[in-house]
Amino acid sequence: MATSIPPAQPDANPVAKPYYPPYVGGGSQLTNAGYGGEPLNVIISGTSSSQVLTNDGIVNYARAIGFSTEFLGIHLGAPQLANLGDGNGWAPQVVELRQDYGCVAIGTGIETLIGGNHFRIWRQNGSSANSGALFLAVSQEEDVEQGHNIVPDGYNIGRNKLMAAAVGVHEYGGVVYTTAAEQIPGLLPAGAAGVNHGIAQDGVVVLLTVLAHPKPSCWLLAWFTRAVSWPWQLKHT
Repeated sequence: MATSIPPAQPDANPVAKPYYPPYVGGGSQLTNAGYGGEPLNVIISGTSSSQVLTNDGIVNYARAIGFSTEFLGIHLGAPQLANLGDGNGWAPQVVELRQDYGCVAIGTGIETLIGGNHFRIWRQNGSSANSGALFLAVSQEEDVEQGHNIVPDGYNIGRNKLMAAAVGVHEYGGVVYTTAAEQIPGLLPAGAAGVNHGIAQDGVVVLLTVLAHPKPSCWLLAWFTRAVSWPWQLKHT
């Protein structure tokens, strides 16, 4: 749900790096799905507000932009591995989040049935490249009858839909988020080589910087309004 930006200062992390390129540390911008990899085509910057980069924080942010955890905790398919070049080697995904179609409670169950956008998350926090950034493998998938295969051009489609949903101002669970996006060249080779299902992608990686603000309470807003207007009322009585 979109809302206005409150005046509070966001909890940003000014000393962090946005990310370290995985290939520098011997990692890969493709996951290991056992039969090809999925592009890590979105990064949530390590300079984002620190609360966004936690496990609970990223789930709350995801719910603000139309995604949630898997319905009843049921996961179809094997978890994937990724090597972010941070010294952790091939590590399992932290969580998988699915489009919730506007309903946090049951919407991801709908996505499981009819398909939609989804993403897997890895955290870059090893000793050799500890940015804290979150690397996302985003894709648009088909319905359950099609085995949740990726739709044609599904990696580009999924990334673009996630970016469109994220950019701007959104709120969930008492937190207001402002998100900016930029494209990163040179991290991911374009094409279908090594890519799961042989689906070509354009090589674009999107970097999201997410700042979190506490949502102002109604009583605080009312108090502020009265405090500002009181001197004017005294002057004109």
